[in-house]
Amino acid sequence: MTFVVTENCIKCKFTDCVDVCPVDCFHEGPNFLVIDPDECIDCSLCEPECPAHAIYSEDEVPTDQQQFIELNKDLAKIWPVITEVKAPSSDAEEWKDKSGKLEYLER
Repeated sequence: MTFVVTENCIKCKFTDCVDVCPVDCFHEGPNFLVIDPDECIDCSLCEPECPAHAIYSEDEVPTDQQQFIELNKDLAKIWPVITEVKAPSSDAEEWKDKSGKLEYLER
């Protein structure tokens, strides 16, 4: 099993989760983070650290967010690993709890 970053991370990109990951399984895109399911050890340390509450255990991903399971897997193959905390997007607080953000995902 793995953990999955979902829609609420889009245009926020808080990196608090990266700081606690013991295996460096996060990958960074222009405005979103993903978890590499092949590297994730299911430790659950990242989930409570996410200020946007965008990380779920794979078996707890909400029904309307299921496409993010495959999206994390696919994007982790092409995006670089992120191992250090970075500042979130400048307008992250404005975007944090908005829904319907998939259209804003930059690949």
